[in-house]
Amino acid sequence: MNAAIRAVTRIAEARNLQVVGFERGWEGLVTNESRSLTRRSVGGIIQLGGTILLTSRCPEFKRKEVVERAAKTLAKNKIDGLIVIGGNGSMHGALRLSRQTDTLIVGVPASIDNDVYGTDETIGFDTAVNTAVEEIDKIRDTAISHERIFIVEVMGRTRGFLASTVGITVGAEIILVPEQIYEEKGIFRILKQNTAKGKKSSIIVAAEGVGDTRKLARSIERNTGSEVRLSIVGYAQRGGSPTARSRILASLFAEKAVELLVDGQGSRVVGLQNGKITSIDLKESCEKEKPLDLSLLKLAKELAT
Repeated sequence: MNAAIRAVTRIAEARNLQVVGFERGWEGLVTNESRSLTRRSVGGIIQLGGTILLTSRCPEFKRKEVVERAAKTLAKNKIDGLIVIGGNGSMHGALRLSRQTDTLIVGVPASIDNDVYGTDETIGFDTAVNTAVEEIDKIRDTAISHERIFIVEVMGRTRGFLASTVGITVGAEIILVPEQIYEEKGIFRILKQNTAKGKKSSIIVAAEGVGDTRKLARSIERNTGSEVRLSIVGYAQRGGSPTARSRILASLFAEKAVELLVDGQGSRVVGLQNGKITSIDLKESCEKEKPLDLSLLKLAKELAT
């Protein structure tokens, strides 16, 4: 997000626009907490994870009266255009706000879940993938040395984009995602087949939304006789220095977002589609669900045999 904040600020200033950043996401917009952003104030942040503006969940933003307060903040500060940097939830908040204000609003997708419709990739997704891959590569060394099965839980409460990409990248034997119901018997069968083929260790990458991975680990031990360990990558996936991929995507998205506002276009979401930076209607992005490419799971299975 910092790379996007930096790019928005500098590109906007180059077009003689003044920039303010509302702190803690929707919360800052509701309480009118902001700071002026200039070329110098965003210097030296492109390599930093997280966001200098801070962030917080704001479930109250689903209430109409709270959204109306945010709209009044925009009017009070004479905000002509608002760029919302965030994930699927942020885009839905942007849609609600767009119905209460004349301020032009453009969404910039930034989420490790990669679940925003209208873009092939979100800012931060590549960084989160690489963080998880680095951790699992180390776990693989232990799995091989001790001849064990490891379940590695990555983030993804409702979507499996992170788990599927990480799984195929680390050569996982099994990938579990919320979009596809799994049967424990099928997992047992695959692990036993792998053992019969001479495999002494296995990696199972599971999105957190698939269920209780601790229970699954115990069940695998009982039914296969193998030692199983569970490793939860956790919030490390949300931090760390952004990859080059995430930085350039943030810069390109920011440029497009500012251009849309300058052209008087609002209620849009910037995105990457087929290698090109484009945008779609905000309402369409919120109403449609981005499909997970389940063929990746089939490919991962073939590669792991």
